[in-house]
Amino acid sequence: MKNILYTAAILSFLVIPVSCNQEKETPKPETKPMMMNSMETVIVKKSNPKVDLKLPGELVPDQETALFAKVQSYVKKINVDIGSYVSAGQVLMILEAPEIQSQAASAKAKWQAQEAIYTSTKSSYERMYRANETRGAIAKDALDQITARKLSDQAQLNAAKSAYHELQDINRYLVIRAPFSGVITERNVDLGAYVGPMGGAPLLVVQNTSKLRLSLSVPEANVPYLSVGDTVSFRVNALPEKSFKARISRKSGSLDLKLRSEKIEADFINHSKELKPFMIAESTIPLQNNEATFFIPRSALVESNMGIYIIKKENGKARFVPVKKGRILNDTIEVFGELSEGDAIIKKGNEEILEGSLIK
Repeated sequence: MKNILYTAAILSFLVIPVSCNQEKETPKPETKPMMMNSMETVIVKKSNPKVDLKLPGELVPDQETALFAKVQSYVKKINVDIGSYVSAGQVLMILEAPEIQSQAASAKAKWQAQEAIYTSTKSSYERMYRANETRGAIAKDALDQITARKLSDQAQLNAAKSAYHELQDINRYLVIRAPFSGVITERNVDLGAYVGPMGGAPLLVVQNTSKLRLSLSVPEANVPYLSVGDTVSFRVNALPEKSFKARISRKSGSLDLKLRSEKIEADFINHSKELKPFMIAESTIPLQNNEATFFIPRSALVESNMGIYIIKKENGKARFVPVKKGRILNDTIEVFGELSEGDAIIKKGNEEILEGSLIK
């Protein structure tokens, strides 16, 4: 029994080193070397296509005015309602202010009284002036007094006349007229309503709907391609089957601080009256450069922490060319950088391609 135990102990010591050696000698999986796939290249050349820019816009009336009461008064007569077409100068509403009319009558009476006083003073002045032609007939002091009185009465007459005309002007404010031809789109008062220059809703709103302005905000990157006179195509949701055209008439000449875009307006003559102010329009503007530029596949552009670049094949090796983006046309994009016609670039660029690596 002792011999058996002894033999087992010896065998256990022999097995342990063997297992340890087996663990140490376990072969590691072989790392296969990475193989560079062949990369497709394209030849770049210049072109100058028209690139459509789609922008949302809004149709606004060419002219719009809210009419308010100039003085505190009551609505005496209303000649129009919403939807009424009016012409420039047409009487739309008549207001009534009894106290203004009485003040105007009083001012006219004062003007007439002062005019009579001045007429009397002027006659006395003229008689004394003619009498003064006879030497020693009129004392110099008396002549100076009548001259001063004449000037004073004349000044008071002018003041009374001005006060009357001022009240007459205020009285004319009681007649509300159309400032231009258009359509009444709002009416916020009824007969007998008390109105005045205290803010709130206007009496009437007049819009010129025969001519509309298509208002658009063009992003900063597309501003250089637009000029006054360019044609804009647009559609509205109310008439999806129809397309309309307008011409750019105005450019703001400055960028909006928040949106970083320039406001432009295109005029549209609304003969058929189909389009209404404040409709939302989906516009299409063709953008074309003054000279040909490079358009490359969008897949060739690499955007990484190193910047925006494309990978150019130069002497069989990869070379990074920094570029700036421009317009987008379908699957191509406009780029600006150190490129020449005939250069070969990798069609599908990525960050894994190292600069200087061989290109098959």
